[in-house]
Amino acid sequence: MPKNLIILTGSGISAESGIKTFRDSGGLWEEHRVEDVASIEGWYRNPKLVLDFYNQRRVQLLTAEPNAAHFGLAELEAEFEVRIITQNVDNLHERAGSHIVLHLHGELTKACSSRDKSHITDIGYEAIQVGDKAGDSSQLRPFIVWFGEEVPAMETAIAWASEADIFVIIGTSLQVYPAAGLVDFVPAGCPIYVIDPNDIGRSLPKDCVVIRENAVNGVQQLKRFLSSR
Repeated sequence: MPKNLIILTGSGISAESGIKTFRDSGGLWEEHRVEDVASIEGWYRNPKLVLDFYNQRRVQLLTAEPNAAHFGLAELEAEFEVRIITQNVDNLHERAGSHIVLHLHGELTKACSSRDKSHITDIGYEAIQVGDKAGDSSQLRPFIVWFGEEVPAMETAIAWASEADIFVIIGTSLQVYPAAGLVDFVPAGCPIYVIDPNDIGRSLPKDCVVIRENAVNGVQQLKRFLSSR
């Protein structure tokens, strides 16, 4: 039976497709303070600014393409039961061919009711404007989990992590909780691989394998490690 390969990805894997991250800009995201465009308080203060910001992110995503790291992870499905837990809100994993992807922080190509986030609409790359209504007549908002909001998918993510035969971390500093805590649910003795050119922001098991490369090069090394197991 194929082994359960659980992969946690962060912004580092999408950065190589040209999608910027706020950590690269001194706390700014596309020249905006994160508190203004990625928090529930920011939404309450200025919903038009938030809508415009994510409308621009969709335009950016429309021209972005999956990179070799995304495709490499999809190829691993030929040998493993691969499930991807991603902190990213883009759809690059799916476009590269990965079949089981859990988005912890929401999805850029979806919108939801500002009153009830379980009312979700696929909008593709279309813009959301002030005055656009959900089915319950509330203002449509991006289907994004902002700072200050609960992460509904965490229960599923924890269950996946606890079932891992191999656990891989790619392109995340493990500084944003609760996602950073997923490694604590990995079974004892489960091999852990970390792909990141930078230091990780928390302690990891001493026997984990650290690949200090960007995502594209690191995934190629990972595939060689896994083929030799």
